[in-house]
Amino acid sequence: MSEEKLVGIVLVSHSAEVAASVAELAKGLAGGDTAVAVAPAGGTEGGGLGTSAELIAAAAASVDRGAGVALLTDLGSAVLTVKALLAEGDELPEGSRLVDAPFVEGAVAAVVTAATGADLDAVQAAATEAYAYRKV
Repeated sequence: MSEEKLVGIVLVSHSAEVAASVAELAKGLAGGDTAVAVAPAGGTEGGGLGTSAELIAAAAASVDRGAGVALLTDLGSAVLTVKALLAEGDELPEGSRLVDAPFVEGAVAAVVTAATGADLDAVQAAATEAYAYRKV
């Protein structure tokens, strides 16, 4: 049985706990039993605060299902680390893309959209659209 090609999602945070919690929230709000591969890549290898190129690359490889990988980040150096990995050209799966979106709302929108079988452009658009969500 062949696996459906879905966009994979990596959530890059300075904190392993934040990345894991946002991944859990997004998957839960997408129905909980979603086929979308979502991987947290938070903190450093030693469990500290920061970002790790190795953890990000491993997370991206783990969610690659042939339809591209959307990487969402929390803060400055997470963005820089993902940009450096993309510039290397061979560290991330083909079709990997840094998505400019709010971390929590964007993650939820990305996972929900990817769960419909949408392509990477649609997943990116949904996540980016989350900047427009108003709370008041």
